[in-house]
Amino acid sequence: MIPKAMELAKQLLGEDTSGHDFHHTLRVYHLAARIAEEESANQILDLEIVGLIALLHDVDDRKLSPDTCKDLGRARRFLEENGISGLRRDMILNGIRQISYKGTDSEVPDLPEARCVQDADRLDAMGAIGIARAFAFGGNRNRAMYDPKVPPRENMDEAAYVQNKGHTINHFYEKLLLLKDMMNTETGKRMAVHRHAYMKDFLEEFYAEWDGLR
Repeated sequence: MIPKAMELAKQLLGEDTSGHDFHHTLRVYHLAARIAEEESANQILDLEIVGLIALLHDVDDRKLSPDTCKDLGRARRFLEENGISGLRRDMILNGIRQISYKGTDSEVPDLPEARCVQDADRLDAMGAIGIARAFAFGGNRNRAMYDPKVPPRENMDEAAYVQNKGHTINHFYEKLLLLKDMMNTETGKRMAVHRHAYMKDFLEEFYAEWDGLR
């Protein structure tokens, strides 16, 4: 099942240039597996559910597939065609639905497996990879890199976050720097510390270079 889900993600996301490509999905999959392995010392986790949520989490993303994002049509079809239905299917789909960042409407997933994937997805939005993805997404959407006259927006709910079209540096304050304190697992919390610090160092350097101080 996992190889089939991996192939679907590669097929659907392989050409993406917004930072939500197949490589992002693979990183989330491997990070989620690592987190689940460490967290399984304290609880029993279903690693297949972890893997399927991770591999399918972006196939119906609203930014990539707006026609299927509401009912998670692509993920649902894949699961049903591969013999996963009923409660197990619904657990996976609900996990996918809950892991997304939604501003002040963000959820803590019901399943511990989904909480591992949410941490992995958020970790991939942090650190060096997160910085690269932020600017890739901004460029893909024709957004400015930085405009010092436009301050970041605070406390956005899901609707405001989805509609927001601010410059990329604001995205650090509107999402990326908030993720460290939103981690679910002890493993995720530990890994987030370094990535958070790296982003803060980057911003310090960015502003210094922007102002011609370095």
